[in-house]
Amino acid sequence: MDIAKRITELREETGENRKEFSIHTRIPVRTLEDWEAGRRTPPEYIPWLIEYQLKYEKLMKEKES
Repeated sequence: MDIAKRITELREETGENRKEFSIHTRIPVRTLEDWEAGRRTPPEYIPWLIEYQLKYEKLMKEKES
């Protein structure tokens, strides 16, 4: 799968727009825009790290319930 497409999918799964996702992941909005548009290519591990963060947050939220 294309890295840019995977980052977009991860963002969309959260239901957040780019600005909200930027704040959530601490990735600058402009960087997210460039990655999603394919103007820049992030390192291959970036989607994996974002996915890991989102899964971790979900598990912690479930644990608190």
